[in-house]
Amino acid sequence: MSFKMKDVHIGSLIQEELSRQGRTVNWFAKGIYCEKSNVYKMFKRKSIDMAQLMKISEVLDHNFLKDCFEES
Repeated sequence: MSFKMKDVHIGSLIQEELSRQGRTVNWFAKGIYCEKSNVYKMFKRKSIDMAQLMKISEVLDHNFLKDCFEES
């Protein structure tokens, strides 16, 4: 089994999921232990550190890895 990375903008996906859940940026920032200003910077990023993405997935209860990778 192998995986191929999809061409996605992870910051946008995170922002969309946060909005879909009706959560605030303040709530999210506290959940991932970072400053609110850094969350806004994260929304602009096309890629993100894997460990941080795992924490975000946990906090938002959404598997972002599925959004980023597909089996090939």
